[in-house]
Amino acid sequence: MNRIEWFLAATLAALLMLSPADAAHSKKKPKPAEPPAPKTQQGSAEQLGQSGSWTAYSAQDGTGQVCYVVGEPEKTEPARAARKPPMAMVTHRPGEKIANVVSFVEGYSIKPGSDVSIDIGGSKFDLFTKDDSAWARTAELDRMIVTTLAKAKRVVVRGEPQKGAATIDTYALNGFPKALALIDKACGVKR
Repeated sequence: MNRIEWFLAATLAALLMLSPADAAHSKKKPKPAEPPAPKTQQGSAEQLGQSGSWTAYSAQDGTGQVCYVVGEPEKTEPARAARKPPMAMVTHRPGEKIANVVSFVEGYSIKPGSDVSIDIGGSKFDLFTKDDSAWARTAELDRMIVTTLAKAKRVVVRGEPQKGAATIDTYALNGFPKALALIDKACGVKR
């Protein structure tokens, strides 16, 4: 399985989990990710377009349409860390009236009780973690992060694995606004 296929499979598997925004607002823990599969329950994801290192998709799951953008980091440190490829995502679920859900998949089991921190052009945010992923704690924080991402040049993500050295992933944001606009249009999200 090549890197793009892994990203798509992992992304689709993550979309089948409980919505991270719902998880942050309830006492329920997110369901563990299902094994990566290249299709959702209803079919394949449709690529809407690509801009820089960001790719926009639309898919269907049990709740209806899901639109999401996936980004790859331009740099990861340490360079030879034992991990799956990290990725950043923003997801819309109009059938559930959810938009702008921010998540980062670190590609390793994150140290329990630790946060993943992001720095977007000097604006810093801490995200809650579960397994290999991190999310904003509130829908308001999701919106703030997405707005900040759309205006910045880079986001630096710092995480701590259960074992090994902390990681730093740097994502270029030059293609993010265009990819975000594609999922906004596909899922009817107004800015």
